[in-house]
Amino acid sequence: MGTQTDPTVRYGGTPENERPLRRSILRGLMNRCPACGEGKLFRAFLKPVDHCAACGEAMHHHRADDLPPYIVILVLGHVLVGGYMLTDMAFVLPVWVHLAIWAPITIVTALASIQPIKGGVIGLQWALRMHGFGGESDGPDDYDLSRRPD
Repeated sequence: MGTQTDPTVRYGGTPENERPLRRSILRGLMNRCPACGEGKLFRAFLKPVDHCAACGEAMHHHRADDLPPYIVILVLGHVLVGGYMLTDMAFVLPVWVHLAIWAPITIVTALASIQPIKGGVIGLQWALRMHGFGGESDGPDDYDLSRRPD
């Protein structure tokens, strides 16, 4: 009897193909296409490819926007402030020494983590069929403005 290692999250009706959430996010975190896991997700530091070179999946309509920087700030803020406070309790150092230590660490870790986190957000959007990944248009809905009261 086989066991399923990656549970599938389903929203709405039955999709034509499965998009496991965890696998898609992990592929994005590894900067790979969330659909096939083979093609590169980024052509520049934070610029995703328009289409996957391996499977042809369109990536141009993703909307990661401000979520990756918010996640980086949330995680690094907690980790680095905690590290600063622990070292400040253990070693009495002048402020300029703490600044010389913690400012470069903050910059390097933020730059190292922003691309994988953005890839994970794109993988999340692909798995949940958000922002055009499900085949629907991401434009505003058409409303009948003639019925709108003035």
